[in-house]
Amino acid sequence: MTKAERQSFWERNRKSGGYLLRKRVRGFLYRFARAILIFGLCFMIVQPLLNKLSVTLRSEGDLYDMTIISIPRHFSTESYSFAWKMMTATAAFKQSILLAIGVSLSQVLSCTLIGYGFARFKFPFKKFLFACVILTIIVPPTTLTTPLYLYVQRFDIFGIFKAILGKPINMYGKALPYILMCLTGTGYKSGLYIYLLRQHFRNEPKELEEAAYVDGCGKLRTFFQILLPGAVPIMVSVGLFAFVWQWTDKIYAKVFFPTTSGWVLISERLYNIAGSVEGYYRSVYGEAAKAPQAFTNWITAAGVLITLVPLLIIYVFAQKNFVESISQSGIKG
Repeated sequence: MTKAERQSFWERNRKSGGYLLRKRVRGFLYRFARAILIFGLCFMIVQPLLNKLSVTLRSEGDLYDMTIISIPRHFSTESYSFAWKMMTATAAFKQSILLAIGVSLSQVLSCTLIGYGFARFKFPFKKFLFACVILTIIVPPTTLTTPLYLYVQRFDIFGIFKAILGKPINMYGKALPYILMCLTGTGYKSGLYIYLLRQHFRNEPKELEEAAYVDGCGKLRTFFQILLPGAVPIMVSVGLFAFVWQWTDKIYAKVFFPTTSGWVLISERLYNIAGSVEGYYRSVYGEAAKAPQAFTNWITAAGVLITLVPLLIIYVFAQKNFVESISQSGIKG
């Protein structure tokens, strides 16, 4: 600020009774507090990842050197090869990506249709059913694991399978019941996706549909040709959310995919990596050996960072789309 600008500011401030100075001080304090808050949040998120990265880049000998705090003395990527082997990551990545893609596509399809139905159509018990959708967001999924487990073991639809085959079908250890749940709008976090899509379609102008009806379009053609193209951003966001949550899910993985099912999911392998490290240590040093905590943390940190790689790729790809689609969904009553 030049001398003339400072003199002009103080002159205008004197005429305003000190209002300009108070306004500038409030603006500075607001920006300062916002910067501190953003820095604190970023530090809380990034600092644990940096700590894990620092640990994984050490050699095994550096793990027991108490003089090393953040920067390794001997750089090594040995922890990643250990973690990859402990998690059988090649098979786990393939199967996890296949399941996550199937789940996300199923949830996008079903939740889009359900959200549009809640936004535009009137039918009996509509408010009650939407309250049930909101309830699925509030109720923790862990409360449903036992009935889900029992239902999957004795899968039946209105007694049809029991009438034809004489007994229900055991679907435990298969992906089909999980895909069916996603296709019917009852998958993991489906209630949240339905709510987001409903809000988006509610904020679309009804005049678009009325004009389409006047031009001779039916309800399905209006939905697919008029409304669906505008819903692509929120649908992409829902698909990415579904992929990420399925990638890191351990709750439904335990219900649908036991260790004997043949499915090797990355979330389950990461959850059990400490046990795999113990087994490896006993196989090398004898049954009485126990893996040091530093060694286990070394492998676990590498496994966490390996698991995060697809999520970081998705974040880099979709960070702009997330903000635009959520803002376009119009989160209001």
